[in-house]
This record gives sequence, structure tokens and C-alpha cells, in this order.
Amino acid sequence: MTEIIFEITEDEADGGYSASALGYGIHTQGDSLDDIRRNVKEAVDCYFDESMPRPKLIRLHFVRDEVLAG
Repeated sequence: MTEIIFEITEDEADGGYSASALGYGIHTQGDSLDDIRRNVKEAVDCYFDESMPRPKLIRLHFVRDEVLAG
């Protein structure tokens, strides 16, 4: 495995960010961009133990929802 991709969304109601790994059961949250980056690294470290191949790259994909009035 060369990389793992996280989808990052911003919680507009409460603030902060949520991250979910695509294809893996890895989820985390953070109050700021620095928090979410740190928490994603920590979540990956916790998920992949010594017996599993670790991703070389962690890619963050920021998703922004936008609603347009008709």
C-alpha cells in the first residue's frame, strides 16, 4: 500500500472537522486543521500495527458542500 485517503468535511453547525478513511474503518475529529492533521496521523498509527503494511502517504481530501437556492 502506498497511500491512504481521508475525506475531510467541515461541520458548519458546530465547527471543527471530521475525517474518514476511504476503504478503512478509520474515523477521527478535530477542532482545527492542525488538530485534524495530528488526529489523522494518530488514527493511522493506531490502526496499522507491526503485522500490517503501513501506507507511505496520507492524503487528505477536503470536501465542501455547497447548497444553491433554486
